Amino acid sequence: MTEAFTTAPEPAGRVSGTARSSDVLSITDLSVTFATDAGAVRAVAGVSLRVAPGEVLAIVGESGSGKTVTAKTILGLLPETATSSGAVFLSSKDGSSTNNVISVGKQKLRQLRGTDVSMVFQEPSTALNPVYTVGWQIMEGIRAHGQVGRAEAKKKAIEILGRVGIPDPEIRVNYFPHQFSGGQKQRVVIAMALVLDPGLIVADEPTTALDVTVQAEILDLLRRCRDDFGTAIVLITHNMGVVADLADRVAVMYQGKVVEEADARTLFASPQNDYTKKLLAAVPHLGQGVVHAADRAAARKPDWAAGTPVVVAEDLRIEYPGRLGRGGFTAVDGVSFSIRPGEVLGLVGESGSGKTTIGRAIAGLTRVTDGSLTVHGHQMNGFKERAFKKLRSDIGFVFQDPASSFNPLLTIADCVAEPLIVHGRAKNPAAARARVDELLEAVQLPRSYGDRYPHELSGGQRQRASLARALALEPGLLIADEPTSALDVSVQARVLELFAELQREFGFAALFISHDLAVVDILADRIAVLYHGKLVEEGTSAEVLGDPKDPYTQRLLASLPVPDPVEQAERREKLRELRTAG
Repeated sequence: MTEAFTTAPEPAGRVSGTARSSDVLSITDLSVTFATDAGAVRAVAGVSLRVAPGEVLAIVGESGSGKTVTAKTILGLLPETATSSGAVFLSSKDGSSTNNVISVGKQKLRQLRGTDVSMVFQEPSTALNPVYTVGWQIMEGIRAHGQVGRAEAKKKAIEILGRVGIPDPEIRVNYFPHQFSGGQKQRVVIAMALVLDPGLIVADEPTTALDVTVQAEILDLLRRCRDDFGTAIVLITHNMGVVADLADRVAVMYQGKVVEEADARTLFASPQNDYTKKLLAAVPHLGQGVVHAADRAAARKPDWAAGTPVVVAEDLRIEYPGRLGRGGFTAVDGVSFSIRPGEVLGLVGESGSGKTTIGRAIAGLTRVTDGSLTVHGHQMNGFKERAFKKLRSDIGFVFQDPASSFNPLLTIADCVAEPLIVHGRAKNPAAARARVDELLEAVQLPRSYGDRYPHELSGGQRQRASLARALALEPGLLIADEPTSALDVSVQARVLELFAELQREFGFAALFISHDLAVVDILADRIAVLYHGKLVEEGTSAEVLGDPKDPYTQRLLASLPVPDPVEQAERREKLRELRTAG
C-alpha cells in the first residue's frame, strides 16, 4: 500500500521504561536498522510491546511492516548487518531471571533459546534436517541444554511427540521428516519448541502453507500449548482468521511502527487506525461470491453456456505406479466435471485430495490412467506429445510460488517473453518486448519493471508478472494452482481483483485450485470439492458453501477461520461437534 497512514494514539497499557516483573516479554522502544549497499534501511522504528504469561499476542501487517524482524530480535536471530537499539527483556518461565536479549552475549543467547524462548517456523520442511530422525533432532535440543543421558532424552522426545498429537510416538520417534505429512511435521516442530518448557514461543506464520482442516488442528494445538503448558505465544501472521481464532491481543504494524494495539474483540469490532481498517477490509469473506457471480453473469452473452466445454472429464482416474514391489497409489478416482468457455471452476480440498494432479493432467504434465479427459477437444488418455504440443499455447499456468517458477538469472521481461519465443511468436526477447510491455500494463505493473530481476520484486508483484507470462499467448484456458496462498491479505485482495478483471477482459476459462474457500467463493462460478481423490460435491457457491450436503464439505467449511472472534468461537465449537460425529 502506498497511502500515508496516521499513527493511532499510544494504546493504554503499553510498556514503557523497564520490564514489568509479571511480563514474559517486554519490548521497549525497539529500533532495527540494516546496512545495505544503498545505505541504512530502518525496518523497525520505536516498537514497544509486552506479553503476559500464558497470553497470545498476534503481530499483523503486510510484508515489509517489520513484524518478522521484531520476532527474530526476540531470539537474537538478526544478521550481522543489523543494528538494534532499545530493550527486549525476556523473563524465564518461573520469573527467576530477566535478560535483555539485545545486550547479552552469544553464549547466553544459546542458553536462552529453547529454555526461555523457542521459535516455530513457517515451513517445517526447511526447519527439520532431512538426514536425521525427528527423535534425534528433539534429543539434540534436550542434550544441548543439560547433562541428560540418551535414554532419558529419548523418553522425553517420545513424551512430547505424544503430547502434540503424533500417533504411535514410540515408533515414529525413529521416523525421518519425509515420512510425516505437512501437518504432522508442523506438530514435530512445535514439539521441538515445547520440549524444554519455555515461557514464550514465537510462531512465525505457523499455518500459512497448511490446508484449512490441518490449520484448524494446529491452532487447537497452539491453544493447548497455552492452556496446558502455560506458554505465552507471539503469533506472526497475515491471516486475520487465525488471529481471530487464537489471539488475546493484536498489534498492527505498518512501515516498522505499531499503529494500533488492542484486545482481539475490540480491534475486530472497532478498528481505529486507517491502515487497520484497510487491512480488515481486504480479508475475503464467505458470501461475497453471490455479488461477483452476478457481475460475471451480466457481462456474458446469453448463449455462453451452450458453447463446447473447454475441459470435460468423465470417470477420470489417475494412478501413480508403485516402486520396489509396492502397489500403486490412486490420486484421482472416478472424477467427472466440465469447464465451459469463460467459466471459472474452483477446485478445493485438502493436500492429497488430487487437486494439483488434475491440474497437471489437464496441462499434459501427468498421464491419465483410465477414463476420459478432453482438453480443447483433444483426448488426454494416451495422448502423444507431438499431437498435443500445438495445444499447449492455448493453456496458461500460474504457479503457487512465482519466486521458484521464474529463472533468477533472467529479467522479468525475458521471463514473460519466454512463451512467445518457445512457440515461435517472437524471435528473441527484444522482438517480444512490445508485447511484454502490454502484458505488464495489463497486470498493472510499470513497463520499467521488465528490466528488474525476480528477486527485486515483492511477492505480489512477482505473482502479477506470473499472470502476465501465463496470458502471453492469449490462452483459452488458465490453470491457477494456489496462486495467492503465500500472499498478505492486502496483496492477495489486489491479485484477486486483478485475476477477476483479466478473466472478464480476456474471457478465458479457468481452473482455480485452492484450499481457501473464501477466495474460491469470490472467483468461481462453480465449486468442486475433492476428498481422497473423489468428487464429493459440486455446484454453485450458494449450493456448496451455503448449504453443503457432504460431511467432508461441512467440516471443510467449519475449519475455515473467519475474521471475527465471536463468530469464530461459535464455528470452533461447531467443528468439534462435526469431528465428534465423525
